Amino acid sequence: MKNLLSSEYVEFNGLYFRKLKSTQKLVGFTFWVFIFSISIILSGCKTKKLANESEVKPFVIYPAPPEQARIQFLTKYTTSADLGKKQPAFTKLIVGQVKSKRIVKPYGIAIHKGKIYVCDQYGGGMEIIDLEKKEFQYFQPRGKGQLRAPINCSVDEKGYLYVADVGRQEIVVFDENGKYVKCFGEKEKFKPTDVFVYQDKIFVANPSDNKINVFGKDSTNKLLYSFPNVEPTDKAFLGLPANITIGKERVYAADFGYSMIKIYTPDGKYIDTIGSRGDSPGQFTKLKGIAVDSEANVYAVDAGFDHIQIFNKDGKLLLVFGGHYQEQGAGGLIIPAKVIIDYDNLKYFQKYVDPAYDLKYLILVSSQYGPNLINVYGRVEPKVKPK
Repeated sequence: MKNLLSSEYVEFNGLYFRKLKSTQKLVGFTFWVFIFSISIILSGCKTKKLANESEVKPFVIYPAPPEQARIQFLTKYTTSADLGKKQPAFTKLIVGQVKSKRIVKPYGIAIHKGKIYVCDQYGGGMEIIDLEKKEFQYFQPRGKGQLRAPINCSVDEKGYLYVADVGRQEIVVFDENGKYVKCFGEKEKFKPTDVFVYQDKIFVANPSDNKINVFGKDSTNKLLYSFPNVEPTDKAFLGLPANITIGKERVYAADFGYSMIKIYTPDGKYIDTIGSRGDSPGQFTKLKGIAVDSEANVYAVDAGFDHIQIFNKDGKLLLVFGGHYQEQGAGGLIIPAKVIIDYDNLKYFQKYVDPAYDLKYLILVSSQYGPNLINVYGRVEPKVKPK
């Protein structure tokens, strides 16, 4: 038996072939083309098999049957491999298997025109997931745009990215191409934990002064006003505004300090409160991200119980979904942080939806640990059967 480790042999796809002599080059070239073609064919067959296997997986829905489904877990993104872009066989043959890029510890997320922006608390940077091109990019600008501790972000209608950086204690702005534009913020008592661009203003959660700071969206980014301007004993006071969102002419603030959601008008007038501190449904232990849909239903992250609670516009609890990943599996969370709602990028996720349902909008939730870090859910409704 020949020694397969000797210099006379070469390994390809687990098989060993004798090296060609100089007089055999032409025949050898034809032989390798044949082997390469077979490899591609086999690779295609294997991919098809995996695709068929994924299609038979059961759908994860909330609430569980026999109740009517309202939320469906669609997919997740943790590494570049989750985008489903296959490495060309020829490239793999030449350079070997390319290592996947991965998210480490996400917090804030945003989505705009087919791109998911992820604030990663590990490494002082972000990830950008391009759903259209199926590309995964690390965003770590240098110079004036260098990020230290990006925690939340917002994207405006032009594609400008606004990053709340608690390390720099500034809001850092980049254009639609990722080029640094400017930074702004108060010189004293300014620790931005969230940012939300709304019309001609920029709303920033600032726990350093227990307020929401509102800046102009013009070139000066001047501080226009802050709220609430009340004493700590007032029900409108913010103990620790961690996250904010805006919808239906209402500003929603996640008060981590008091474990409740407080609602204001955009000019700062207090309206109402949702939830309270506690471990019962409708209460919070570690309130973090919040989002609101077009019907003024409020989604709230509770990192203490690894779930999302949905309230209607009157503050009534409608549904709880998520749960700890080790117990729930797909759809479960481990220390969730941010939730956002999106109506504009449904086309990238239609293929995951149960055929019996229509997809109304997307719900994206960041999970800081575990195998599923960016979780995509869908608000679904049964398809209307033709009469």
